[in-house]
Amino acid sequence: MRVPLSWLGEYVDLPEDVTLEHVHAALVSVGFEEEDVHLSDVTGPLVVGQVLEFTPEPQKNGKTINWCRIAVGPNPETDDADVRGIVCGAHNFAVGDKVVVSLPGAVLPGPFPIAARKTYGHVSDGMMASTRELGLGDEHDGILLLKDLGLDPEVGADAISLLGLDDAAVEINVTPDRGYAFSIRGVAREYSHATGAAFKDPAAALTPTTRSDFSVTVADAAPVRGRVGVSTFTTAVVRGIDATRPTPPWMRSRLRLVGVRSISLPVDITNYVMLETGQPLHAYDLDKLVGGLTVRRAAPGEHLTTLDGRDRALDVQDLLITDDEGPVGLAGVMGGERTEVSATTTDVVIEAATFEPISIARTARRHKLPSEASRRFERGVDPAVAAPAAERAVELLVELAGGTSDVLGSSFDESVTPASVFLAEDRASRLIGVDYTAAEVEESLLAIGADVAVVDGGFAVTPPTWRPDLTTDADLVEEVARITGYDRIPSVLPVAPPGRGLTREQVLRRAVSTGLAAAGLTEVFAYPFLSPEKNGAFAPVRDRAAGVTPVTLANPLDTAAGEMRMSLIPGLLETARRNISRGLLDLALFESGSVFFVASTDASTTASTDASTEAASPGTDFIPVGAAKPSDEVLAELNASLPEQPRHLALLRTGSTIERQPGQPAVQADLADVLDDVRVALRAIGAELTVRQGRHPSLHPGRTAELVVAGELLGAAGELLPALAAELGLPRGLVVAEFDLERAMELARVELQPEPISAFPIATQDLSLVVGADAPAGEVLESVVLGAGALLEYARLVDDYRGEGIDEGSKSLTFALRFRATDRTLTAAEASEAKAGAVRLAGERFGATLRD
Repeated sequence: MRVPLSWLGEYVDLPEDVTLEHVHAALVSVGFEEEDVHLSDVTGPLVVGQVLEFTPEPQKNGKTINWCRIAVGPNPETDDADVRGIVCGAHNFAVGDKVVVSLPGAVLPGPFPIAARKTYGHVSDGMMASTRELGLGDEHDGILLLKDLGLDPEVGADAISLLGLDDAAVEINVTPDRGYAFSIRGVAREYSHATGAAFKDPAAALTPTTRSDFSVTVADAAPVRGRVGVSTFTTAVVRGIDATRPTPPWMRSRLRLVGVRSISLPVDITNYVMLETGQPLHAYDLDKLVGGLTVRRAAPGEHLTTLDGRDRALDVQDLLITDDEGPVGLAGVMGGERTEVSATTTDVVIEAATFEPISIARTARRHKLPSEASRRFERGVDPAVAAPAAERAVELLVELAGGTSDVLGSSFDESVTPASVFLAEDRASRLIGVDYTAAEVEESLLAIGADVAVVDGGFAVTPPTWRPDLTTDADLVEEVARITGYDRIPSVLPVAPPGRGLTREQVLRRAVSTGLAAAGLTEVFAYPFLSPEKNGAFAPVRDRAAGVTPVTLANPLDTAAGEMRMSLIPGLLETARRNISRGLLDLALFESGSVFFVASTDASTTASTDASTEAASPGTDFIPVGAAKPSDEVLAELNASLPEQPRHLALLRTGSTIERQPGQPAVQADLADVLDDVRVALRAIGAELTVRQGRHPSLHPGRTAELVVAGELLGAAGELLPALAAELGLPRGLVVAEFDLERAMELARVELQPEPISAFPIATQDLSLVVGADAPAGEVLESVVLGAGALLEYARLVDDYRGEGIDEGSKSLTFALRFRATDRTLTAAEASEAKAGAVRLAGERFGATLRD
């Protein structure tokens, strides 16, 4: 939320020498995080000038410029006016018009410094500025004429203050539970809490006019969670407005500082009142309405063209504003094009309503249509401010647009008084650790606008209407701590109980991430929601279930990504695609995170991203609320209803593992590299990898491996199918791997034990075995390791040969072997005997023979 200081100062007393830093510090002290400051990009001298004369001068390039004489104020050295010669390419002015002149030394947004310079055969001693050049809007068809703003200032007057360009704004971060602070009214109240300055409530200064006879019907036949979609609905009619009148500079300046674009006077007024009071408003052209207004849910098949010109297919859960012809707006989100206020509008209906937050949030998300109005309704709007806000809009339309307030209107109010909350007298002290007196607690709660009654043992507190977030005693305690000052809370470093620390799983997970990062890979975190197509392409590869079923979201953030991920690989592929599209071609990535699925062939689970009961798990109907702990039976039933959420590890490589350099060609990443990455991860947790030939529907046949730990299949690795890589915009040869890290940690050694490093020399030998062409090299290697016995320190496949000298249907596998003893120097005979053991076991299992 951006807060212009001049606007803030209307509703709370600011020091004469107030600074942006002071305001930020005050708001930080009551719990708002500072974001930024916003200053005008215009510095002087910027003055009001008057056109005395101008001469059109056609140029060789076909353009006609005007050589102008502009009075910019009295000449201090003579009694004559200070007249400047200025070259101007615009043609929308006449002699006598007053304009904004930036004199040499001024700086306009860009930055664009102004200096006297020679152009088109003249020395232009300044510049007449347009609206866009001053940062006041997008208009750039000609220079800004002050008469178009309804202004007739003295020649030479300071245009910076005239146009409100001397104002500045602070920006704060407003958390979702404090929607009231999305208004000048709310921020002024918080500044008052922080400094003790007097607060003047703009809503309290307005007395709504009694209006009637405008038909409003609330017919919400399908309330979300049983809550009717609207609790207050106020309308007010203003007749005879001139919608073409300019928005006054002070209002345009404030809207600009807040980040809202000026559109037209009626629309600017509704935006201004929303920012001032926190109450979103909507203006309808009364002549375009057919009958009265009705608040209802959309019917199947209904459509609405919204103000952005898009035709939207409506959902039956969408809350609508309709007239007798059909929808005229998405309630609390955006109005409809049919009843839009235009330059020809003379009579308007102002709507100020309080809509149910969940309905508005779902509609805005469903249509991908966030707006300033929905942003406020989602967080909760003060129902008591609707009528005053409508009256404020009427007041401004009468004052600025020349309208007349009409008695036609309506007032619907079924808002509920906030429930009273009991707060024990010592609750704040016990929870915060500060010795608060009963008077401090009571005064703090009164300061935030609550009604406080002293009762036996504490206080009965009725929160103010603008604080729907205050529902428990803990919420009230937080307010006490905030108002009395966070600086009173002692800083005490918790002492960890002896013998505690990271769990085994935490230690192992960190070891994996550290090891992979040390090996040159980059850890990433991808979006956990996927489309069904992407999710189904990489279902988990494992031994422990016949199949898996995805978890479908009941209320997804994005309807195109409505399933929770069953695999980490789609997220890595999307990360790779984004990086490659930006020129980063050599990638080594990994992600460790949870995946979600139901481990059965016929199960299905629906999860919700909020607390909705629409997709409740078994047992949720009788979960105790508040401080009561659910029973063991309820907890067991809830846990049984949850999907599996194992932690997986996924890796991706593409591009070069070794870059091209003098004397060294580039070496492309392949399956062997990603398998080495898997080994790095598994060795970090004390597990060993066995690789078997495998198949996967999204990986290249013949270049896919199964990842086995302690005899159990945990995942797969391989090269992405060329067709799939092309479809995703990824290069050929990209390799991925994924396995169940959580299960691997269970299968790993319970404790990592360091192995002693032998000081004795190694004995190396090569072993070439001829086996059947279909014999998995990984399983042959496993037999070699087991057959060689304890003296074998290291074994690795270094060659797979099929060709001359090898029988058809066979292949030669060559292994590099390294032998070493911990207590002596090995003899060649000992190493050869261990090698012979490897040959024997490989022969028994695969019919392997030594290659001649």
